[in-house]
Amino acid sequence: MTSLATIKKNGSLANKTTGSSFPSLSWFDDFAMNDFPSLFSSNFNTGISLPKVNIKEVADAFIVEMAVPGMKKSDFDINLDDHLLSISAEVESQHEDDDEGYTRREFGYSSFKRTFTLPESVDDSKINAKYDEGILVIHLPKREEAKRKPARTIKIS
Repeated sequence: MTSLATIKKNGSLANKTTGSSFPSLSWFDDFAMNDFPSLFSSNFNTGISLPKVNIKEVADAFIVEMAVPGMKKSDFDINLDDHLLSISAEVESQHEDDDEGYTRREFGYSSFKRTFTLPESVDDSKINAKYDEGILVIHLPKREEAKRKPARTIKIS
């Protein structure tokens, strides 16, 4: 999904210059606007980043490349439902250290879901995917009638 507004790094859409005649408490303004994300942040997923995607069209296919390092093939779920391609993943991690009477436990959970509407020209029976060195590549071949034909000379009769 795309964002319709340019969002500052902290996700804020608010403008710090209010035009008010009251004196500004700049340290408070900075604290309020920079340390806490705005409710109006892009896609309301503050703190959760979606993987970056490259989509390119070649003569006989569309290729989707998604940067998702540190995952395994088994972490992904790729579905196709009526020209809607969904790519999702869920990862849980747990780590425990017990050293000299101290116990430290860390756990984490992360997930994402990206969806794409495929053009009618995609041959959905031949879609395939591979994951190698942190890059998920999905190959979306075009139907035969949608493939670009090579240039040719037509003789005049």
